[in-house]
Amino acid sequence: MQKFILTIFILLSSFFSQLSAQNFSAVKEVAKRQFPWIADKLVFKSIPKENNDDVFILQTKANRLEISASSTSAASRALDWYVKHYAHQSISHFGNQTKNLVSLPEVPDPIKKKSFVPYRYALNYCTINYSFSFYTWEDWEKELDWMALNGVNIMLAPVGTEMVWYNTLIKLGYSDADARAFIPGPGFIAWWLMGNLEGWGGPVSLASIKQQEELQKKILKRMNELGIEPILQGFYGMVPHDMNKKVASLKNAPIIDQGKWVFTEFIRPGILTPTSSDFQKVADVYYSEMKKLYGKDIKYFGGEPFHEGGKSNDIDITAVGKSVQQEMQKHYPNSTWVLQGWQKNPSDKLLAGLNREKVLIIELFGENTSNWEERKGYNGTNFIWSNVSNFGEKNGLYGKLQRFIDEVYRAKESPYGANLKGVGIIPEGIYNNPVAYDLMLDMAWHEQKFNLDDWLIDYTKYRYGKENPDVIKAWKEFAQTVYSDPKVYQEGPSESIFCARPSMNVDPVSSWGTRTRNYDIVRFREAVKVFLKADSDFKNSETYQADKIDFLRQVWADKGDVAYDSLIRSINSQDKNRMDKASSTFLEMINIQNELLGNSPYFTLNRWLQQAKNYGVKLPDSDNTMYNAKAQITFWGPDNNPKTTLRDYAHKEWNGLLGSLYVDRWKLFIENAKEGKFTKPQDFYNMEVNWSKKQEMYVPTKSSESRMKELEDLILK
Repeated sequence: MQKFILTIFILLSSFFSQLSAQNFSAVKEVAKRQFPWIADKLVFKSIPKENNDDVFILQTKANRLEISASSTSAASRALDWYVKHYAHQSISHFGNQTKNLVSLPEVPDPIKKKSFVPYRYALNYCTINYSFSFYTWEDWEKELDWMALNGVNIMLAPVGTEMVWYNTLIKLGYSDADARAFIPGPGFIAWWLMGNLEGWGGPVSLASIKQQEELQKKILKRMNELGIEPILQGFYGMVPHDMNKKVASLKNAPIIDQGKWVFTEFIRPGILTPTSSDFQKVADVYYSEMKKLYGKDIKYFGGEPFHEGGKSNDIDITAVGKSVQQEMQKHYPNSTWVLQGWQKNPSDKLLAGLNREKVLIIELFGENTSNWEERKGYNGTNFIWSNVSNFGEKNGLYGKLQRFIDEVYRAKESPYGANLKGVGIIPEGIYNNPVAYDLMLDMAWHEQKFNLDDWLIDYTKYRYGKENPDVIKAWKEFAQTVYSDPKVYQEGPSESIFCARPSMNVDPVSSWGTRTRNYDIVRFREAVKVFLKADSDFKNSETYQADKIDFLRQVWADKGDVAYDSLIRSINSQDKNRMDKASSTFLEMINIQNELLGNSPYFTLNRWLQQAKNYGVKLPDSDNTMYNAKAQITFWGPDNNPKTTLRDYAHKEWNGLLGSLYVDRWKLFIENAKEGKFTKPQDFYNMEVNWSKKQEMYVPTKSSESRMKELEDLILK
């Protein structure tokens, strides 16, 4: 009998051991895609969470890496931790540092790490467009691998909301054309979801809407496998501004006009009063369509009424919040409403009507504000500390690294520490400053505050593949210059004058940006020289070469300010020889920057346009897809408004763009200035719109090795 019981016990143990390993099969697939040399050497074991926090343990035995983890997310982070800290390899949005290893670097004694917060969050609504507008499944697969490896376990994922809305409107009585007219083009979905605009960049084809639906189903399936909870778009009252004129059964629906977004530029969708029976009617259709498309097990929903200046018309905001949450709970019981902690959102009145146990707030702007403290932990509501860091995915080295560390641990030890439930990244664009994203997501796995310089030493080893004293010295200087923590308000990186719509007083390049350098540009340039001392050791390092281009770009952009000042002084002098010399110098600097950036795919317009081309290759409206790609990074929108405050908001210091539109704008400005003429905004606007309508792909040309050395010497002189 004892032998029989023992046999059963062994069989059950084996079964549960296999089941446990199967739970981590998705992590093994990540390894196959990103680090194939280790995939067949992984051994997994499931362990319990500690106080509801994820934990993992690493150890090598007999050329096998044993990963004990409390979740798939923790197992993915464990793989990443080992690869970074023992194999000195990594993947990023700015290059990968990977190579095949025959034997595993040893971890003789178990290494244990615990996340001190349950949530590791990622993404801003704007990231969906400034970075991911034209992602195909191949792109998303890489993106989700990166998210998983960095421990992200909750992520904004509103792709495919277009089909939810299309089906909803059709069910309510809209025609196909009217339903599609509500949906923006692929480059502007984010601001539609936030209730800022409708239809801009469209109309889109039904094929395009279906393509995004199919893409979202793949995304959600993979997120489920990787243990990443998606945040889908909830119904908070946003409807077409004229819905009560399109649907007979809703002709008396109380729709609150939201006016225009960004002063007088875009007609905003209306808000169907959430306390009305019509709200419940539309919500029922919306959530029904959501379930049909994307399932019944969604746990998190985003979206909020009256975002960024929306009008409430003095209705009861507390009742509004309660009604929105009740409908959400009715259709998705126990789901959580994820709100943005941005400006005055969410208001105290809105929070007062909510079940706080079903609310999670993303503290957006942590690098500049401390809303979590000023709002007293959002009146006792759980929140995630995040930072935006980048606006419009504008190029520029930036990220208040020390503040990230200081503020997270200050919040952790504060009277509101019990409500700190996560850390995260919420950039408007993610193709920049990989150090900022690594630091923020890594922080979750350090229970105690750590030293930034020590962390940067480890970062340089896994970023570039090995330790180098010059690289370490340079990065410590970067932390004191471009990545320092000046006590000033700044929305994203300092802007490049080369990208500006020309004028006699460019300040700033984009409406809410800054040209001010809040760091010592000479000290930074000297640090870049130190970094380049290691160039010969990293000739074949994709990550080192990508960062080298970025650092050189920043130095040259810094020098551009001096050249611009000289140009303006020459124009004011109306001395022809002086103007000829200053303008020639300035235009040549733009061309040099254009040439430099052609040496890295991460700084080329072609990369962005190729994504748009791949996205639209099977669509009947592929030309419009390309137009969306170009319009977003230039005049942005809307039509027929040359003074739009959104123009150049998402400007890019990229090869191809510098060498065409940007340099052409400056040439026109200079030609007119030499004749004493003022270039009208309409003239620039016409150039921007016409450029956006062209189908040219701007394929870059790489410099020779000798030419590259000339560029480096010139830039660092």
